[in-house]
Amino acid sequence: MDNQEEKTSGSNLKKIAIAVGIILLLLTLISFVGSNVGAMIFKTKALSVFAVGKPHVVLPAEMPFHGVHLSNTMLTSFITILILMLLFISAARKIKLVPSGLQNFVEFFYESLANFIEDTAGTEYGRKFFPVCATIFLFVLFNGWLSLIPGFETIKFNGEPLLRNPNTDINVPMMLAVISFCFVEYWGFKAHGLNYLKKFINVGALIQGFKEMFAGQVKTGLNNMIMGLVSFFTGILEILSEFIRLISFTFRLFGNMTAGMILVMVAIFLVPWVLPSVFYAMEAFFGFIQALIFSGLTLCFLVLAIMSHEEEAH
Repeated sequence: MDNQEEKTSGSNLKKIAIAVGIILLLLTLISFVGSNVGAMIFKTKALSVFAVGKPHVVLPAEMPFHGVHLSNTMLTSFITILILMLLFISAARKIKLVPSGLQNFVEFFYESLANFIEDTAGTEYGRKFFPVCATIFLFVLFNGWLSLIPGFETIKFNGEPLLRNPNTDINVPMMLAVISFCFVEYWGFKAHGLNYLKKFINVGALIQGFKEMFAGQVKTGLNNMIMGLVSFFTGILEILSEFIRLISFTFRLFGNMTAGMILVMVAIFLVPWVLPSVFYAMEAFFGFIQALIFSGLTLCFLVLAIMSHEEEAH
């Protein structure tokens, strides 16, 4: 009897899934035919419910407040910060020994992220790195997710979009890259003092080689001079890599988030209904990945900065 009920239930679910799939497919086709693109293809008039303006991409942040130097990306950044503050204040407002609801969610997030950071950097440094890495992760993540709210970027003020994803404004990724860079260098000097500079400027072997050459130890001196030259050029490459990191961090986040924004805009223009939801889901996932990559790379470079030069070489 139970097997018969399970078969009937499974059959009903299958029929429901097929019916939902057919409805979604029909809505997709109807929205495409009724859209501006479909109207051009089939020589008909676009239906008003499906009429969507052509994608218009503006790379610089817009200034909706005339006379006030406040861009829409800066305004959205403030909203992101406010939401995060309210989220954690609300979770910590009435702390219970056995967490539930929002407190349970925040504690789960905190423990997961803290374990990830401590597994990479160790317990001592993991706790010290947590504030910056977690802040970067949350800021990038919520910036991306806020922009996925339907109608988020359609609100106009003085003819300009009032809100916009801050990650698509190159100034915001650059700001995060500079913060990451400064934090990494700070911990490098804090962990090693002035010896941290040997990672970039190491001429000890070269000087020693010159001394040995003048002392008559030609073979040993020559070997040390060759190793010294290698270390010198390696240091130059290390200096370049530190600053190239600023560029790579900036354009990785900016490029991926801007491309995602354009992709969603094109999908909405081509097929206003159903299909864009797939791209919204993809952007939500990619937003999480980009936040994880940015904060994760910051963590990796922090670990490399506190390691001794000998450990890093191994």
